[in-house]
Amino acid sequence: MRAVIAEDSVLLRIGLVKVLEMAGFEVVAETGDAEGLLAAVEEHRPELALVDVRMPPGFTDEGVRAALMIRQESPGTAVLLLSQYVEERYAADLLATQTRAGVGYLLKQRVADVEEFIDAVRRVAAGGTALDPQVVAQLLLRRGGGPDPLGRLTPREREVLALMAEGRSNAGIAAELVVSESAVAKHINSIFAKLDLPPADGDHRRVLAVLRFLDGTP
Repeated sequence: MRAVIAEDSVLLRIGLVKVLEMAGFEVVAETGDAEGLLAAVEEHRPELALVDVRMPPGFTDEGVRAALMIRQESPGTAVLLLSQYVEERYAADLLATQTRAGVGYLLKQRVADVEEFIDAVRRVAAGGTALDPQVVAQLLLRRGGGPDPLGRLTPREREVLALMAEGRSNAGIAAELVVSESAVAKHINSIFAKLDLPPADGDHRRVLAVLRFLDGTP
């Protein structure tokens, strides 16, 4: 798979190139700003764009806005945002653009765990999601004081859905919760039913469930 990297820190960008190459990606372009990112995606049409949230010139949300443009104009390119801090609204904006997956939002500190980071990158590139656990925690905290659109879910089902939002597989969820994979599968089927998600491709329904979780709509 081909990838482009947009990160203004030269040292981190070099590291990301090495990590992606270790994972079997071909890095076809690297840049330090959003303008260069958009030009690289238009030229190469890569399978993955790894994007820093804050880049020159304003160091605010340039990466997010570029990512949203990529999602609209190049839907075949998966997007993984990297951020120094937890800013869950950016994750929600990106994931809510459409029901197609291939999106993720991770804190930069996750890069230090190379194996875990590569797993997240591959998952996003393959059309899945990868949401930082701290972002999930912020979403849950933010919803703690008001009406819960996911109120039909049991506490265990909410745990399972939160882990799905992180991008965990059934096996990963089972290991985290110390339950069997069959129990996880039952919880997920119950989540689909309670969120009124009709039978369809399993991965697609997982994405829709995560979008409901992020968007907060019943």
